[in-house]
Order: sequence, then structure tokens, then C-alpha cells
Amino acid sequence: MKKIVAITACPTGIAHTYMAAENLEMAGKELNVAIKVETQGSIGAENQLTENDINEADAVIIAAATKVDKSRFEGKPILEVPVEEAIKNPKELIEKALKMEKPKNYVEKVEKIHEERASQRTGAYKHLMTGVSYMIPFVVAGGISIALSFLWGYKAFQVPGTLPAALMQIGSGSAFALMVPILSGFLAYSIADRPGLVPGMVGGMLAVSTGAGFLGGIISGFLAGYTVYYLKKTIKLPKTMEGLMPVLILPVLSTLIVGLLMIYVVGTPMKTIMTGLTNWLKGMGSTNAVIFGALLGLMMAFDMGGPVNKTAYTFATGLLASNVFMPMAAVMAAGMTPPLGLALATVLFRNRFTQEEREAGKAAWVLGASFITEGAIPFAAADPFRVIPSIMVGSAVTGALSMLFHIELRAPHGGIFVIPIAVSNPLLYILAILVGMVVTAFMIGLLKKKVS
Repeated sequence: MKKIVAITACPTGIAHTYMAAENLEMAGKELNVAIKVETQGSIGAENQLTENDINEADAVIIAAATKVDKSRFEGKPILEVPVEEAIKNPKELIEKALKMEKPKNYVEKVEKIHEERASQRTGAYKHLMTGVSYMIPFVVAGGISIALSFLWGYKAFQVPGTLPAALMQIGSGSAFALMVPILSGFLAYSIADRPGLVPGMVGGMLAVSTGAGFLGGIISGFLAGYTVYYLKKTIKLPKTMEGLMPVLILPVLSTLIVGLLMIYVVGTPMKTIMTGLTNWLKGMGSTNAVIFGALLGLMMAFDMGGPVNKTAYTFATGLLASNVFMPMAAVMAAGMTPPLGLALATVLFRNRFTQEEREAGKAAWVLGASFITEGAIPFAAADPFRVIPSIMVGSAVTGALSMLFHIELRAPHGGIFVIPIAVSNPLLYILAILVGMVVTAFMIGLLKKKVS
């Protein structure tokens, strides 16, 4: 038998309170639903709900015209209606309450949004994000290995046979060397399944050897994936020879096609583009660096983990293979700022947020510190026209300061946990994040209205 607990209350605490309770109890009997109603009348609370009553309940109905404390029902589906509704339509209320889903906490909401966004990815964006997701662990492992080698001194790895030299070989010589082939291979895998891996990875290796960099790796991944895809559709073999397709015909033909195109068509122009881009980024003056950092910050905060955010992140991550580390620092700092700034706002401007949002602010501290920009989404969804401009400005300030301070980051993820070992200037980096947090919080305080 389903169980419901309810509270009824009216301004005078006399007639409507008890009429609503009686009607709910009668409707519960008719629907074969166990129901216990606490009345908060003029003489105080009667038939009080115990902790055991609440724990066993499948849902909560609050039929009241006065303020009722809902804190003891945390985690339960709560249906709130005027007290008159329980008098007129008690059956409908009980049925509606039983259909309600258990409320999700803040972290679960963020995870749900993240899953929904992943499932909504389609086409080229989906394939690119698949490649990036497989590449990131290699970049993280490599970046931290390189950072650890610097603990003995910035040039300690140049001494053969030492631990710093071994760490540099693991990070730069191995993990980083694999990042573009992995990106290309799994991008092709997303398009053409397993047959896409071979031409994709070979194309990625050629992107590295020809100097085409991560942009060349992206092109080789799409090239490999769609080459295999169309070869599978075009080549028709007798049933007795179909076993040759995945082990001989597809890998050999696709690898030759992709390899020759990378060497003779794609490699040289992409190398020119990557060399020019790398030289421009390394030689940027302060003004250009600030503008570029602000742009990256705006992109990171604009859709908080969406396509624009992922474009900036992928661009910065790819540049790590070309030994360009400043954009990565700006991107991570700017991505941490929105949840952290909102968490600070819930502390400084409590009257701008509901009780639920203030509780969510506590989790936002952790999500922001872990570089999970999606932690800002529930706040932005509730008040987009005030929250999104605020977090964009805060992230732009953080990104600009990070670039202005010439801060480098060698790991593409990890938040505060990698700052001590992977950031070139941890104190200035933390300062850039703090300034962006404060800007975000005060803009929220300025723009958001007080909550009654």
C-alpha cells in the first residue's frame, strides 16, 4: 500500500484546516492509500507526523495558506497547493502526489544535465567530442608527469639517467606523443566504428610527423572515418570473402588513402597554419593576450559545457601538443570561475537566492574547484538573463588576467588539485580566479532581485 503524509493549515486555523484533513483521509481510504494528516490549527499541531511516518511516505501533500516548514521532508516529492484544493479535489491531489518524482539534489541535477547534453550531441560535434574525451586522459597524465619533472628544477630533465629525465620522457616523449593519434583515431572510431581506428591513428601520427599538429589530427580523423564509412558502403564482396573486409581490405585501403592525402595534400598547408598560430600565440603582446584571454573566458562561460565552451577547451588542449600552455591556463581558470562566483554570491547576497539555491551553493564550491563549469547551469536556468551575463564577465576577467600574467598550465583538467604542480605561477593564478569570482558575485548581487 502506498503511503502519504500531509499537512493542512489555514490562516484562522479553524474550519478549512480540519475540512481539508478529513477530505484527504476519506479520499485515501477510497483509493486504498494510507494517509496521515497533521493539522496545524489554532490550537497548534495535532496528529503530528513522526520521523518514521515521513521516512515511510512515498509523497508529501502540503495544503496550506500559511508558511509551512518543509525542511523535515527533504528528499521527498512535495506537492504544495492551497488548502481549498484539498477540500475540493482530494483524490486528484493524492493521485498527482504519487506520480511525482523524487527531487534531485544539486549534484545530481548537474550530472543529469551533463548526460542530456552528451546524448544530444550529433554529427561532427559528437565525433569530435568522442575523440577529445579519449585524448584527455593522455594529456592529463603527460602534463602532470612533465610538471613533476620540474620539481627538481626547470632544466633538470636535461641530465640523462635522472628521475626528472624519466618523467619528461613519460610525459612529453610518450603520453603527449600519443594525444593527436588518439584524438584522430577515436574521432574516426565514432564515425566508422572499429575499422576507423587504424587509418585514424595512422593519420594522427602523420599529422604529428608532418607538423600539422592537432588541427591536422582533427582533419585526419574525419578523413579516416568517412573514408571507411563510404568504403564499407561501396565495396560489395561475396559472402565467402566478407571476412576479409575488416582485417585486410578496409584497413589497407583506408590507411593508404588517408596517409597519402595527409602527406601530399593536408600536411604542408596545415603545418603552415599551425606554425603561424603557434608563433602568434607565443609572441603576443600584453594587449592581444588580454583580449584573447577575455575571449576564451567568454566562450567558457557562455554555455557552460556546451558547444562553445567545448570549442575553446578543445582548442586550448590541442595547443599543448605544440608546447603552447598559456591558453590552457586561461581556459581552466575561466571554467572554474562561474560555479565559484555563484557559490560566493550565495554567501554574500543570501537574499537573492532561495533556500534551495543557497544549499546548492555549497556544492558549487566543490564543482567549481574541480573545474566542472556545468555546476553553474542550475543557477543560470533559473535566471538566465541575470546569471549568464554575470558569469561571462567574471570569466572574461579571469581569462584576461591569466593571459596578462603569462601563466602556463600543462595539464588540461584537475582544477585546484593540479595548481601546485602544473601551473607556472600558482599565486597569480589563484589571484586571477579570485578576482573573477568577486566580479561574478557582485554582478549577481547587482542584477538579481531579492527573493521574498
